[in-house]
Amino acid sequence: MRLRNLKNKEEIINTCSFVITDGSKNKGKWNSVFGNNNPIYIEIGMGMGKFIYENALLNPNINYIGIEKYDNVVARAVRDREALPNLLVVRMDAREIDNVFDKEIDKIYLNFSDPWPKSGQANRRLTSPIFLEKYDKIFKKDISIEMKTDNRKLFEYSIISFNNSGYKFNNISFDWHTDSTDKIITTEYEEKFINKGNSIYFIDVSK
Repeated sequence: MRLRNLKNKEEIINTCSFVITDGSKNKGKWNSVFGNNNPIYIEIGMGMGKFIYENALLNPNINYIGIEKYDNVVARAVRDREALPNLLVVRMDAREIDNVFDKEIDKIYLNFSDPWPKSGQANRRLTSPIFLEKYDKIFKKDISIEMKTDNRKLFEYSIISFNNSGYKFNNISFDWHTDSTDKIITTEYEEKFINKGNSIYFIDVSK
């Protein structure tokens, strides 16, 4: 779904206290940016920000960073939200993730990532071996990734990719909203998919 262009998106981003446009300056220093040593969880491709903002509200002892590439999406995500002490938004391309973080991340969320369905686009998928190698460089110690998608082919591809990279599967669900016994914090897209009757696939892996 393409969003209508926000004419003042640059102004919104540049005046927002919790948006960072050059994350590479903080590489290896993100705990200092937050001013504490709490765990850092990142969401790659945060979209409109509902998931990460609600997580930050519920878990004040965890630092959250939302990553989003497009100015128009970043601006819409932050324009009506108040700053939280444990939440930052970084405008960046996910391909640069190992240039922005260095052995300081505790968990990665991948929510409804672009499936890049053509076979020649496989390396762009956020669970491709290329990205998994980048993630290895940014985790502090233990590696933990949670993924949600409505795309069955991306789900299957990701299972194979995680397995081939030596990940341990803690949980796999073909219908997360039926199987989960915990409260599920949804994304905007997730709510639309649920309302359409789509199954939500879930993977929780570690290494």
